[in-house]
Amino acid sequence: MPHSRGVEDHLTVGRVAELAGVSVRTLHHYDRIGLVRPSARTPVGYRAYAAGDVERLREVLAYRRLGFGLREIADLVDDPATDAVAHLRRLRGLLLHQRDRAAATVTAIDRELEARAMGIRATPEEQLKAFGPQLYDSIGADYPATRRTEPRIAARVWEALGDARTVLNVGAGTGSYEPTDREVTAVEPSAVMRALRPGGAAPCVAAAAEHLPFADRSFDAAMAFSTVHHWRDPVAGLREMRRVARRVVVFTYDASDPVWLQRFWLTRDYLPEFAGLLTDWPSLADLTRAIGGRAEPVLVPWDCADGFFEAYWRRPEAYLDEQVRRAVSVWTRVGPEAEQRAVAGLRDDLASGRWAERNRDLVALDAAELGLRLLVA
Repeated sequence: MPHSRGVEDHLTVGRVAELAGVSVRTLHHYDRIGLVRPSARTPVGYRAYAAGDVERLREVLAYRRLGFGLREIADLVDDPATDAVAHLRRLRGLLLHQRDRAAATVTAIDRELEARAMGIRATPEEQLKAFGPQLYDSIGADYPATRRTEPRIAARVWEALGDARTVLNVGAGTGSYEPTDREVTAVEPSAVMRALRPGGAAPCVAAAAEHLPFADRSFDAAMAFSTVHHWRDPVAGLREMRRVARRVVVFTYDASDPVWLQRFWLTRDYLPEFAGLLTDWPSLADLTRAIGGRAEPVLVPWDCADGFFEAYWRRPEAYLDEQVRRAVSVWTRVGPEAEQRAVAGLRDDLASGRWAERNRDLVALDAAELGLRLLVA
């Protein structure tokens, strides 16, 4: 961004507020929480904004206007792997996606207005198809704040990749588990997820798992982490991975074991609707058969850094956090009524001590078996 005269020295808080279109109170709040702290001083000793402060504020305001929360913005702007240019590229991608989504919505409205003028009403399915966002587009913005690489699980995945030098990451999301010591190509259908990938991340292709745009045996290995349950046809996607790679590594869960639903207190006691999400989900045997491999159990550490659905099994208060839930697709899929009821019930049981009494045996565990599996072929 070109600097206007005087920005190289400093800008007062009032002038910054005027230029940025925010209130002085907002800037003071950002200062108090450490999000943007003016580092310069005016000749009379008042705090002022240096060029670097203005650059950081620009990024904060851009992410804020895209709907990001302050905590996730802090994680984004403090990412040491992302410089100013990478932030601009990411913001540009998000804004283009927002523009395209708005344009598509306008087009859909225009078509429905024309249809209604002719006495034609769209079916409920057609209405939802026209206006409903892809699941990842609605939850993806919260991924950077809560969905980080868990090193102990990552070690299992990377070990399973063996000596593979070229790796295809299918359903790659923001790339949390991509190995940095190998040549990685990512595949991700969601524009939001692609835009949130950090600067320096592996090149990412817009494609779906069921139709990978690569020749047979193009890669030494193909990996998929916590993504198969979002695919339209999991078995077809796994077969595609097997087609394009000599080795396949998949992190997923076993939904075919009825004991699994009772093992995790969240689905057992608060969210029975989760069982409905598993209807028509392939069995573990079907998934392993699709790649011709085996399944290995993966325990979830009590302090798991990656905030996937089961991660907080010994930290139940985390599920009361809106930001934590928004980065997990389960909550979006069960719907707001089930979510609100589950959260209210958990909040009451935490306050009364009922949760602690029911789950007192968990305190002694360092890791839990919650049905997560690593498929390897």
